[in-house]
Order: sequence, then C-alpha cells, then structure tokens
Amino acid sequence: MKLYDTERAPSPRRVRIYLAEKAISVERVAVDLQAGEHLAPAFLAINPRGTVPALELDDGEVIGDSTAICRFFEALHPEPPLFGTRPVEIARVAAWTRRVESEGYTGVVYALRNTAARFHGHAEAGHWPRLEQIPALAERGRLMWRTFVDTLDARLAESEWLAGDRYSFADITALVTVDFARAAKLALPDEAVHAQRWYEAATARPSAAA
Repeated sequence: MKLYDTERAPSPRRVRIYLAEKAISVERVAVDLQAGEHLAPAFLAINPRGTVPALELDDGEVIGDSTAICRFFEALHPEPPLFGTRPVEIARVAAWTRRVESEGYTGVVYALRNTAARFHGHAEAGHWPRLEQIPALAERGRLMWRTFVDTLDARLAESEWLAGDRYSFADITALVTVDFARAAKLALPDEAVHAQRWYEAATARPSAAA
C-alpha cells in the first residue's frame, strides 16, 4: 500500500496521528501542494478529487478520504480501539467526530480559504473549476469557530476526552482542527480552561508529532 501524503495540511496529519497511535507503518509518497502536484495529471489519475491523503491499496483501489482511510485500518487492526468498542462508545466517537468536522473544521476552512491570498480562485480544496472567495463565508467561519470553542470547552468540563475516558479518533480530529486554526488566526482562548487542559494532554502524546 502507498499513502499519498503532505506535511503541511490537516487531513493527512489526521491519518499520520492515527497510524502513530496504532503503531502502523505505511509507505508514504510525498505530494507537493505548493508546487501543484495534487492537481497534476499524474496525481489526478490516482485521486481525481485532487486531494490528500489518498491510500492506494495493493489491488490499485484508492481511498481518498482521511476518515475512511482510518476506518479501513481500524478494521484491519482493531487494537487499540480508536473508534470505540461498545455501541455507545462507537456512537459517541462518531457523533463528536462529525461535530468537530462540521462546526470547528468547517469554520476554520471558511475563514482561511475565503481570506488568504494563496486561495484566490480556488476557495475549495481539490480539483474544481475556478471558485472565487466569498468574504461573508469567512465571517461565518469565525463565528462558527467561536461557537465551536464554547461547545468544546463545555464538553471537556465533564469528560476527560471528547468521547469519554478514552482517547479516540474524535480527539485526533479536534487536535488537528485546533492546530489548523492557527493558519486562520483562530485559537483556543485562555478562558477555555477545560479545552486548554485537553489540548495540553493531547499535544503531549507522542503521536501528536506525526
């Protein structure tokens, strides 16, 4: 198998942290986003979406979504579990992962890709026709982020980790989102003490350096 990867993007990092937690080694192929390699014909032949990460299986099939890649490896290597074991745990991990993605990560993407000069003309990730930036979406993203931080802090006031007392894929997703938010000049405020406690614990895990 080959994992098409890049260092400076959140979704590939989510897979790398997951693999580090599971101690799984996969051959990695670097894709240079700044040079536009993800939109070149050679890579589009592998993943027509023009996004990373992408996992090419031994039979040539390609999984082009970070969550799907991690679920694939969870099925192959269930221990240690990062998507839950009991039905209620599985549901919590799925629910909090989805909430982080739809409220936090999406807010950051809106704020960043609709303001940064490098995204002029391609305000959505991947292989699209020309898409212009929408300033109103950037403001919406900043509002979404503030609301998400409140949600995160409230949840972590009552739980060690997002889905309960065990570190999970939901925490990986949130950690990547919080770090990615810096690119949009968004952050966890100091008064979000419970989220700050969680962030320090998540960052201290060796996998966070992946």
